[in-house]
Amino acid sequence: LESNLLTQPWTSVCFDESTFVAKACFRDTGYILLISDLSSVWYESADVEVVGQRSKELNKRLMVHVSSFLHRLRNLMCPLLAGRPDTATSFSCHRAADGLSLHVKSELSGLPFYWDFHCCPAPVEMVSRHLVRPLIRMSLALQYQVQELTSLLLQKDAEIKDYRESGAALSRDRLRTEPFQEGMFQENFMAEVRSGAG
Repeated sequence: LESNLLTQPWTSVCFDESTFVAKACFRDTGYILLISDLSSVWYESADVEVVGQRSKELNKRLMVHVSSFLHRLRNLMCPLLAGRPDTATSFSCHRAADGLSLHVKSELSGLPFYWDFHCCPAPVEMVSRHLVRPLIRMSLALQYQVQELTSLLLQKDAEIKDYRESGAALSRDRLRTEPFQEGMFQENFMAEVRSGAG
């Protein structure tokens, strides 16, 4: 389950006016949910036995196979993570010192359907594997991309300067651009980042 979870993208979700990022993987053998408010990271991994026991506690009137519960949970969570939550389903969360619980209220076979995800703090290795390492890899890739684009812009400016010195003129003045100033660009970019973070 966790290896499959690695391939799932992080998505932004809102519960009770609080914003989180989350990812999940559901299979016939159980599920794993990873959720973070970017200060803490919580997870729950539940197998068929856990799902069967909890479903009996929360849904005494529903007599369906565990696979049906897992299928229903997948059908409720996947649209939420895709940004298209089911309007007939409500989600609420509660944070405690020992973790985070996510409460789901919906319907199954015409009867009320309830589910609680009991998430505990994720171990450091899991946080590193799913959050820290991918973010660092992406950051390094973006830095390399910026360096490549900066180099390309400076080459283009040198090419344009050569054209101008050879007597070439623009046919449309609105296309004129100022030479790229790498230092100024970096300063402006960092100022925007700081104002956005604040």
